[in-house]
Amino acid sequence: MICTLARGRKIFYLRFMSFKYNAQTLTAIEKLLQEAGYIIRYEKGNFQSGYCVIEEKKVVVMNKFLNTESRINVLIDIIQGLSIVETDLSPASRKYYQLIQATVSTPSDHSSQTPVQS
Repeated sequence: MICTLARGRKIFYLRFMSFKYNAQTLTAIEKLLQEAGYIIRYEKGNFQSGYCVIEEKKVVVMNKFLNTESRINVLIDIIQGLSIVETDLSPASRKYYQLIQATVSTPSDHSSQTPVQS
């Protein structure tokens, strides 16, 4: 089954992921970004999208008031926009990275689907 989420101007088609939205998944995705050289900071601020990525310094700043599910969704959105070298990742992180890459695709792959605005 495929559902569509709208995030700003981007529309991603997500198959229901084979991982749970819990603290362990959040920790695994945070570890993936850390292994890719990014620093994750949870701060108070006015982020329209819930996060800010400072590319030059490889820093991800996220709204500290987001719940676990929202944090996971935001990190997945961030990972989609980054160039991550899989060989730099541990086997466990590489598994999550490949899962995220396999479950998110562009609208052209599923042009018959109707987007759902969220």
